[in-house]
Amino acid sequence: MSVQLPISIKLNDELKCQFVKLKSITNKLEAQFNFQTMTAGWYGDEENIIDICLSVETPISFNEQTDTPSMNERIDYADDAVSFFDKDNNILHCFVALTESELILLDEHTKLLAGFVEKKLCKVLNLIAERLSFSPI
Repeated sequence: MSVQLPISIKLNDELKCQFVKLKSITNKLEAQFNFQTMTAGWYGDEENIIDICLSVETPISFNEQTDTPSMNERIDYADDAVSFFDKDNNILHCFVALTESELILLDEHTKLLAGFVEKKLCKVLNLIAERLSFSPI
């Protein structure tokens, strides 16, 4: 039996190929972020839980995803983080780009990958929390 957790992380295929450890890093972060948001009280109203899908993208795929017209509410957090909120289904789909300069840095210093991705996604989750009036993690 598989239970869908409120926060999921999806990776662009190009990034999975470029950084082979990225999938295992984001699997760990997915569990960690779900636990942290639960302890921060994000899921107090079980009938009104917002599912958050974080999609980590390349600069090109980020532009493709965010330039597509959508019926959902668009929320711009930064140049590299945009979400679309489907109020009818309580789903927030957030696209997060690893910028060109970040990709170059991570290519040169692969040891930074886990910590960098954690910090970036945590920052985005805290921007979402602020927007939704949730406690930060």
